[in-house]
Amino acid sequence: MITQTKRNEIRKRIHTRIREKLAGTTERPRLNVFRSLNHIYAQVIDDQKGETIAAASSLQLKLKSGGNVAAAKEIGKAIAEKAKEKGVKKVVFDRGGFLYHGRVKALADAAREAGLEF
Repeated sequence: MITQTKRNEIRKRIHTRIREKLAGTTERPRLNVFRSLNHIYAQVIDDQKGETIAAASSLQLKLKSGGNVAAAKEIGKAIAEKAKEKGVKKVVFDRGGFLYHGRVKALADAAREAGLEF
């Protein structure tokens, strides 16, 4: 049986491998996703300047439950709106070592529908 810490170490290793190939620029920042058991978080990051342009989370929006697909869709919409306010239209999607499935996919699809291009 794989313990939670072992699973997280595997995810971090995958994320490191992804980040070697992927970086956010000023023109096209990185949309990073992190999901925990109870919440989901998204950030738009300019890696050249080393700053976060926009951020949204299920904690921030005070959703009843942040650990489901409906919450992920809300966060996707929220991050897209915040990014567009800052003048960001195109991003590079960083799934954070998680599988592109379920909540991560729902967040990405909602962000696309709300106007982000990736």
